[in-house]
Amino acid sequence: MEKKIFVKDLEVKESVSSVFMVKYIALMEAKDGKNYLNVILTDKTGDIEARKWSDAEDTLNNIKKGDFVVVDGKVNYYQNRFQIIIKSIVKIDSEGMNELDFIASSKKPPDEMFDSLIQIVEEVNDVYIKDLLKMMLFDNEIQKRVKKWSAAKTVHHAYQGGLLEHILSCARLAKIMAAHYGANSNYVIAGAILHDIGKIYELTDGPMIEYTEEGKLVGHIVKAAELIDRFTYKIQNFPFQVKLHLKHIVLSHHGEVAYGAVQLPMTSEAFLVHFIDLIDSKMNSVMQAKHSDQLTGHWSGYIKHLDRMIFKDELPSFLNHIEVLPEQEDVAQKTKLHKVPKHSDIPLKQNLAEQLKGFRPKE
Repeated sequence: MEKKIFVKDLEVKESVSSVFMVKYIALMEAKDGKNYLNVILTDKTGDIEARKWSDAEDTLNNIKKGDFVVVDGKVNYYQNRFQIIIKSIVKIDSEGMNELDFIASSKKPPDEMFDSLIQIVEEVNDVYIKDLLKMMLFDNEIQKRVKKWSAAKTVHHAYQGGLLEHILSCARLAKIMAAHYGANSNYVIAGAILHDIGKIYELTDGPMIEYTEEGKLVGHIVKAAELIDRFTYKIQNFPFQVKLHLKHIVLSHHGEVAYGAVQLPMTSEAFLVHFIDLIDSKMNSVMQAKHSDQLTGHWSGYIKHLDRMIFKDELPSFLNHIEVLPEQEDVAQKTKLHKVPKHSDIPLKQNLAEQLKGFRPKE
């Protein structure tokens, strides 16, 4: 069955009949005590909540997460969000469905992103760190996964190719911020590339992103540290201190133990990687809200993980010369005649007492 209507095309009060994938489905209890079905439907353009107020239990018995379904209903707007009020929802066979219609993916080609990342790696001038990064990224399994994997289950870069998009963006920021703060760019770039690489083992791929057993029991931070151990072991005489500081950057990149860090950042390079990761993840969420939000008008809907709405319009810019009207010229001239000297205009020979003459503190 061909999918013709996508989430981004839906408008309030219109009827909808289209194929979606079930991202979430659960039985809920309404205020009147009756059960209803709470559903999140998805396709490559986004997610939309849905409600089914009748036959909730029977429907739940026939439909599960990951199923393809044909939904008939009407688009509603409730609590700053679009939702579909479902009239009917029917499971269909996945055979013949184009899976790519239901998987959100990066707008940037993965091969191009990977090539850009390797160009940054080539700029690393520490021979051991460069060898480590190239050996790891050109490993067949790792390269294949890095190009395809999401960076998260939800929140930021939560789409196919999102991990590589995030890593590349962090590596680009690493070059700029390391230079600005005088930090060792080799470690900051390496940390930007390696900090989330363990997510290729923490998360699954495919339409429904889930945590693997390793993801639940070990997590991507420890997996990244394990990868550093595994590949540095293959490089003869790899310096222990270099490995130690790379692992510290990875293990501390969440910034606080309360947020999942194994250790607090204790070097300037570790601090930078922590903040680079934070900047890029937050800005991805902001830009997604600006450009993918369904609402018309100046503001996005409420975004739970940012705990706010986002102003979507471009900010005003005045790039052309502003013509001064005659009456404004008089004001400008008077202002110039009564100009208050800047601190730099006061002759150095004046002493402090002379500079303070006429000064009266505010009462």
